[in-house]
Amino acid sequence: MSTTSVTGASEKAGLPRRVAGTSIAFREGLEKQRTNATLSVIVPAYNEQFLIETSLARLRVLGESPLLELIKVIVVDDGSSDGTAEAIQRFRAALESEEVDRKFFWVWVRHEKNSGKGAAIRTGLSHVDTELVVIHDADLEYHPRDLVKMVEVILAEDADAVFGSRFMAGGYKRALFFRHALGNKLLTFLCDIVCDLNLTDMETCYKMVRADLLKSIPLESSTFDVEPELAIKLAKRGSRIFEIAISYSGRTYNEGKKIKWTDGVRALWAILYYAASDRIYSDDENGGEILERLNRAPRFNRWMADTILPYVGDRVLEIGAGTGNISVHLMPRSIYWATDVNKHYLDYLVTMRTTRPYMRVAYTDATDAETYPSGQSFDTVVCFNVVEHVQDDLGALRSIRSALADGGRAIILVPCGPGLYGTLDEVLGHHRRYTVDQLTAVAKQAGFRVEKLLKFNRPGVIAWWLNGRVLHRKTFGLGQIRMLNFLTPIFRLLDPWLPLPPLSIIAILRKEEGRTGSAASAAVGIE
Repeated sequence: MSTTSVTGASEKAGLPRRVAGTSIAFREGLEKQRTNATLSVIVPAYNEQFLIETSLARLRVLGESPLLELIKVIVVDDGSSDGTAEAIQRFRAALESEEVDRKFFWVWVRHEKNSGKGAAIRTGLSHVDTELVVIHDADLEYHPRDLVKMVEVILAEDADAVFGSRFMAGGYKRALFFRHALGNKLLTFLCDIVCDLNLTDMETCYKMVRADLLKSIPLESSTFDVEPELAIKLAKRGSRIFEIAISYSGRTYNEGKKIKWTDGVRALWAILYYAASDRIYSDDENGGEILERLNRAPRFNRWMADTILPYVGDRVLEIGAGTGNISVHLMPRSIYWATDVNKHYLDYLVTMRTTRPYMRVAYTDATDAETYPSGQSFDTVVCFNVVEHVQDDLGALRSIRSALADGGRAIILVPCGPGLYGTLDEVLGHHRRYTVDQLTAVAKQAGFRVEKLLKFNRPGVIAWWLNGRVLHRKTFGLGQIRMLNFLTPIFRLLDPWLPLPPLSIIAILRKEEGRTGSAASAAVGIE
């Protein structure tokens, strides 16, 4: 249980605040050489009665930077049992007696009982509505002037996150605790193995992250093990992580340092736990967890891509690209638009664009032709596992047809077999599973000539039926996904010969000049 109150320029002066829109919009701003941003600073505090006032006062240095348009400071008193609450009240009173700083907006939260740093961060995140967010401890070990340098990196490098490293050359640090330093390097080394990164300071408090990205990551830790959790989950999301040297004035235990050797053990366990975890997306209607687990089956994704490669042209629009599971196998092309409606997937796709100059990323709703890339002519539209998600599948196919040049192809994959509909379909938001006749009929009604229908993944029928119809599961187990990846080469060989219905149908549809829904009829090749 917590209590919250608010003070600051926005409340007193009615100052309009620019808050975060979608992350993709912020990235577009970066590409246009944006020169400022808005920042939330979460300050978890526990028993820091002697230091918290000075620590909060130091944050005023942020107001001097032209890079920061607005600073929102969210102070979370995590059930302190000393005089921290009184110290916070004195600081608040001093703020109210001073001239209003129009850049600052303050939020004050108190937990009724101590729940840990991770819990305080989760509480703070619920109040974040800026473009960037960072954690600032309520002691004096870190100095906020380094935060300005971190903002510079995000604006200059299109970074998703910037870590302030206490061990990179360029800053200064107080010489303390050799054994702690060894432990930190060990934990960072193990985390780097898990993440395939080359971080120098995983345990740093100063981790500045794009707010929309951080809020979309389910943080589970309640204590200091939130540090490895955050680093690992950011890496698994494909985030662009940078490091910058910062200064560090560590304190002794006599001066109030709280971290213990047991926290190191917890961090070690957290590295092992989150290395195996796939929970890197907050619960959403797009089945993000299942999508992420399918990333662990690259052979299966390659199989899907190889199946349609003979039909893919040179100017491609992919609708519902997700996190690029299929996209990476269809590129390079002269032009490749990867689109989706989920802003978190769009953010991930943007990170792929750095080394793919032919790639474009955009929001596109399959049912709304107005959201399709304007002024473009495509010879191929790829649409995997999308049409079954929309109520108006006919409208979606008509919109897809309108994006194609004459003679262009739409490659549509949908789930097959209405009798297989179960809990997995429900959690993924499927409105239907198709028969061959149903898919053929709606494609012809949309004005396509059905060139070919491919039956895909007969071996998968058994697993889908067992999980969704018999066991009523809402996700695949990680072991099942790994088994799928391992067995995919065998499945590819057996698929044409198994006497089973397919799990999916892939329709190769042709747009022909002058053809309308009533005129669309042709012999269909089925494989």
